[in-house]
Amino acid sequence: MTNSLSDRKTRLLDAIADPADLRTLAPEDLPQLSEEVRRDMIQAVSMTGGHLGAGLGVVELTVALHYVFDTPRDRLIWDVGHQAYPHKILTGRRERMRTLRQGGGLSGFTKRSESEYDPFGAGHSSTSISAGLGMAVARDLAGKRNNVVAVIGDGAMSAGMAYEAMNNAGALGSRLIVILNDNDMSIAPPVGAMSAYLSRLLSSGTYRHLRHLAKDLAAMLPPPLERAAKRAEEYARGMVSGGGTLFEELGFYYVGPIDGHNFDHLLPVLKNLRDSKDSNAVLVHVVTKKGRGYPPAEAAADKYHGVGRFDVVTGALAKPKANAPSYTSVFSKALVAEAERDDRIVAITAAMPAGTGLDRFAELHPSRCFDVGIAEQHAVTFAAGMAAEGFRPFCALYSTFLQRGYDQLIHDVALQKLPVRFAIDRAGLVGADGATHAGAFDLAFLGCIPDLVLMAPSDEAELMHMVATAASLDDRPSAFRYPRGEGVGIDLPDRGEVLPIGKGRILREGNRVALLSLGTRLGECLKAAEDLASRGLSTTVADARFMKPLDEEMVLRLARDHEVLITVEEGSIGGFGSHVLQFLALSGALDRGVKVRPLTLPDQFLDHDQPAIQYEKSGLTAQAITATAMAALGQALTAVHG
Repeated sequence: MTNSLSDRKTRLLDAIADPADLRTLAPEDLPQLSEEVRRDMIQAVSMTGGHLGAGLGVVELTVALHYVFDTPRDRLIWDVGHQAYPHKILTGRRERMRTLRQGGGLSGFTKRSESEYDPFGAGHSSTSISAGLGMAVARDLAGKRNNVVAVIGDGAMSAGMAYEAMNNAGALGSRLIVILNDNDMSIAPPVGAMSAYLSRLLSSGTYRHLRHLAKDLAAMLPPPLERAAKRAEEYARGMVSGGGTLFEELGFYYVGPIDGHNFDHLLPVLKNLRDSKDSNAVLVHVVTKKGRGYPPAEAAADKYHGVGRFDVVTGALAKPKANAPSYTSVFSKALVAEAERDDRIVAITAAMPAGTGLDRFAELHPSRCFDVGIAEQHAVTFAAGMAAEGFRPFCALYSTFLQRGYDQLIHDVALQKLPVRFAIDRAGLVGADGATHAGAFDLAFLGCIPDLVLMAPSDEAELMHMVATAASLDDRPSAFRYPRGEGVGIDLPDRGEVLPIGKGRILREGNRVALLSLGTRLGECLKAAEDLASRGLSTTVADARFMKPLDEEMVLRLARDHEVLITVEEGSIGGFGSHVLQFLALSGALDRGVKVRPLTLPDQFLDHDQPAIQYEKSGLTAQAITATAMAALGQALTAVHG
């Protein structure tokens, strides 16, 4: 079948090596260029997967920004980076787009080391205004005159950090342009010719000069008249500018809403702001359509926000055959089972109901499921408040996003011993999303918190048991972490069993090498034990289950009865292995000569790649475990024949 999208020419795009080439085009060429960029992006992402919908929605905006502003001298910051694929295409990375999210290829997000056109890297939301303000102030201190533009989506505006930055920006008086890409909130009145005209007027230097002159004159009036004049000006602006009152109160000059797909609307406003000598922070409210220009994306509920590979013609997603249910779906099943028996169980997430598996819970218990937006700090304290009133909240967050609620976890949950249950998804390495989304640090930053029960399942059945265990704990907070992807294919119970707190289990007995695993590397430990046995090295394999409280009796036995003890975990230095070593050192068990080797994730940020390759690089495969044991015993790792 002929692919109509790929057959069309890209004559304008073919001539663009960087934004300087883009700026040689006539304005009337920009709609055609936008369509070529859109088609090129669809083709690339169909082969690699990635975040498509947001990028489709900002094609015209991206073209307009690079057309008007002198990037990279003018700083262009994309919040999160989900929508930055058109930006990558126009900034010299078009030929590498088919390496997107692949090992050694382009990042799925903006990345400083990748291009001078990425002045600030991102992967988490709501950082752009803070970073942009920092750059703007640094520019002023250095006596430079370049523009700083931050593009933030409406979803990212649900995070408190964005408002903290805006409040600061409004007070500092540094020239900063914030583009609010409104593609979902529907906070704008109808966008049309009158709105475009008013936006051009409000962004013009003449209007803004007259506004400042009027303010100066009002300041010369007696206080009652000055206040009345200010109220009249605010009322008049409210009449023409629509929903900008909040932003004006934060100290921003509001312009909009304008049609983010219409160059006749975009270009005059952006040029006015580029050429302005005003030092005020400005917010431009741009309305776009997520998924625009690709019918399958426009028709999809999520607008193809994040997709795997797909057929360009039909939009059909290529779904790999699953050998086992995902850990996320097993968590969902387990939580639903607990909630059916206990109406005090509630679920909380921060803008990730599908990603955390809570969409199923929400279908069955809509009044007991809460999506609080991109607001992890609020999610944690909100859960604490519910726990304080006798409910049993499960706060489901990705490991990498839980980092954003750390102070609340300590101050609002742990200090008060409130029984909030943290379901930590995407623990360990995450493949194509790379370092920004890797769950490397939760064991380390949770392990140092007193009175927190911390668990990690070795398979999906164990995960169900840990959900049940967390549900039963009413005297302290708890957390359980589990990875992205499929389980091992083990049979699942209808409902999990409550585990004895702080007790691990022995799966295989030996007498020379002990492998103590926390989490889903247990399967690799069992493979390593088989390999070691074939080399004449009797090996014990233990599943810790709990990092806190630690099964001290089992750890002491392993250290006493074996020459080598290897701990294995999918976390950074400072996690499970560190706790085991601390306990063994204080108990005197190390004085007897056992050789302890902690295997962790490496002390570096790992770029995106296939998970299997990432774990191989991390030294957390069966072969690496075997090699560690052999080296500790002073033996070389050689091939076993048989």
